[in-house]
Amino acid sequence: MTQRALQFDAVNLGQGFPDTDAPPEVLQAAKDAIDGGLNQYPPAPGMPVLRRAIADHQRRFYGLEVDPDTEVLVTVGATEAIAATVLALCEPGDEVVTFEPYFDSYAATVALAGATRRTVRLRFPDLSIDEEELRAAFSDRTRMVLLNSPHNPTGKVFSREEIELVGRLAAEHGAWLVSDEVYEHMAFDGLQHIPPATLPGLAERTITISSGGKTFSATGWKVGWLHGPAEVVTAIKGVKQFLTFVASGPFQPAIALGLELPDEFFTGLADSMEHKRDVLVEALTGVGLEVAPCHGTYFAIADVAPLGATDAVDFCRRMPEEIGVVGVPVSVFCDDKESVKTLVRFAFCKQEEVLQEAARRLGRLAGRAG
Repeated sequence: MTQRALQFDAVNLGQGFPDTDAPPEVLQAAKDAIDGGLNQYPPAPGMPVLRRAIADHQRRFYGLEVDPDTEVLVTVGATEAIAATVLALCEPGDEVVTFEPYFDSYAATVALAGATRRTVRLRFPDLSIDEEELRAAFSDRTRMVLLNSPHNPTGKVFSREEIELVGRLAAEHGAWLVSDEVYEHMAFDGLQHIPPATLPGLAERTITISSGGKTFSATGWKVGWLHGPAEVVTAIKGVKQFLTFVASGPFQPAIALGLELPDEFFTGLADSMEHKRDVLVEALTGVGLEVAPCHGTYFAIADVAPLGATDAVDFCRRMPEEIGVVGVPVSVFCDDKESVKTLVRFAFCKQEEVLQEAARRLGRLAGRAG
């Protein structure tokens, strides 16, 4: 889709990367690290300055006490953290429960581990969970639950009650809960991100994953991390060693500085993204589309059926040429493709003038609704 955006000079609301840069002080910290000679292999668990900053961040925002020396591992983005965790903990015959639509790396890493994926649908338009369907996804072979909140690609922020239910089922089946929290600072409408590790009885079975890429608009730096019980972090580190070994040396102290920025930075990020969400959703609803509640992340999903579309894949292929906007069909994130066949994901992590231009172009669809 990005190639089609370039081909037709379309506004790319498909790929989830921001078109703004990291805060100046974070950029400067990376430059200083390069000039200061931090260009060789960093320590395998990650630079101490970043591991301490991660622990401090978890205490500051969530009241979690994390040992930076034994319970934190720095990874090459959250994608490697997810892969190393799944490969460390899952074997052929194990089952992994996740919600769909799901981030595409989940399916790939579960397959690489030889495990079996069990999906639970987030039902459009309200993105509700069917408790019976969730319970049915668990079995005596369940090894792990992959939970992503705020959720890509839907924008759902899981409630405390939903997380508690997932946690109870994980505990009942002796499963690990892997919590992907890369959009933790992008919850909107007064909602709060709730890390499962903060809930009673879940810290000892939860591996928490996040990264600096989304929060600091530095997706190309690939600085992620995880934390959890020391013994499982040690196991994951053993896998990570043979994936990338280490990476992102001079960017680690820069992300550490970012994690220490004042509260105003983090609240400002959420406020800015919420406003951009509003610009996009207004444009989509303005041409007659139904949009799922989007309470976080970079993304909103809309149903293009009111435009007469019956296949979002075909619709997304035609949209760059016909109206000059790019989106992604939600079916690429699902096992059950039929139930989402007319849903499209749009990214709003763009400058406002870009979103306004996208809104103007989306207006060309207005005459097709009905």
